[in-house]
Amino acid sequence: MSNLARKIQQDQYQHQEEKQSVKKVIKQTKSLLSPGEKVLGIAFIAIICFGGVKIVSNQSEIYQVNKEIQVTQSSINSIEKSNKELDTQVKELSSFERLREVASKLGLDFSKDNVKVVH
Repeated sequence: MSNLARKIQQDQYQHQEEKQSVKKVIKQTKSLLSPGEKVLGIAFIAIICFGGVKIVSNQSEIYQVNKEIQVTQSSINSIEKSNKELDTQVKELSSFERLREVASKLGLDFSKDNVKVVH
């Protein structure tokens, strides 16, 4: 039995040594990137972010300008429509028959030889 006890004691001692050896081993791992590469990477990422923000702000400005163009175009269209309606009214009011009626109400007499139509 002494051999068995001694064997168990040796196993326990080896087991304790393995635990201690595991604790003492410190792994030194090298970084994949050097400090200079890290600085370059951060600068690159900053430039990418700045470019993205700049693109979005430019698109926003373009959207605002397009919106102003559309508003101006709609006001121009409404003014053109109003001008066409006023031109139609001018043509109606300057017709020969209407002028003759207005002249007769005011007491003017048209003789057929003196009448000239001016457009």
